[in-house]
Amino acid sequence: MADVNTIRTAAGSRAAQIDEGLRAHMNKVYATMSVGMLLTFAVAWAVGTAPQLMAVFRDPVTLSPNILGWIVMFAPLAMVFAFGAAINKLSAAGAQLFFYAFAGVMGLSISWIFVAFTGMSIAQIFLITSIAFAGLSLWGYTTKKDISGWGSFLIMGVIGLVVASIVNIFLGSPAIMFAISALGVLIFAGLTAYDTQNIKNTYLAHAHHGDQEWMQKSGIMGALSLYLNFINMFMMLLSLFGNRE
Repeated sequence: MADVNTIRTAAGSRAAQIDEGLRAHMNKVYATMSVGMLLTFAVAWAVGTAPQLMAVFRDPVTLSPNILGWIVMFAPLAMVFAFGAAINKLSAAGAQLFFYAFAGVMGLSISWIFVAFTGMSIAQIFLITSIAFAGLSLWGYTTKKDISGWGSFLIMGVIGLVVASIVNIFLGSPAIMFAISALGVLIFAGLTAYDTQNIKNTYLAHAHHGDQEWMQKSGIMGALSLYLNFINMFMMLLSLFGNRE
């Protein structure tokens, strides 16, 4: 009986350690994401509110991107693919540095919003996005429902959005832009819940291995996923409901 009690005590202690480790892991994910978000909006505000800097990337009147503006616009997408390909070769510190560099480039990419939209509108949409994101992520973390099956459909939706967005760059159709934004809000809302549950389940599946380097890099990848969901939801809500200058 003593042996059974000892085993139960050890199992309970191990479970408690994993649970504590999961909370610390999720806190690190959200903290990394938040720092990246602050960096993005700091860069976007600094460039977007300085006409001389904004003119480097876009026409001051029409906001049409020049060559450098096009490069900055597509740079975040290229960096996401590069990050996924290089993550196994990077150290945890290198991965975190890459994420912050990506956040800074994303700030350059969306800096035009501070010219196109009112400051109050940007702040209001940011608050709405934050509340929605927090609720969706909390649900994804706490729900007992397995939503892993959503992944393939949501990723297909993202690919469709990217293709449609590129096509609409040349078409310039307001109707297509509205449809992209409306569907995009729903897709990235679903991805927020899905990615949160996936980050949690991935940690629990690997917690017994004790590979801290892998855990740290996994946390940074998780932060990137949630960051992208937030930014995309924010931009699409801003497109739908933002007040233009």
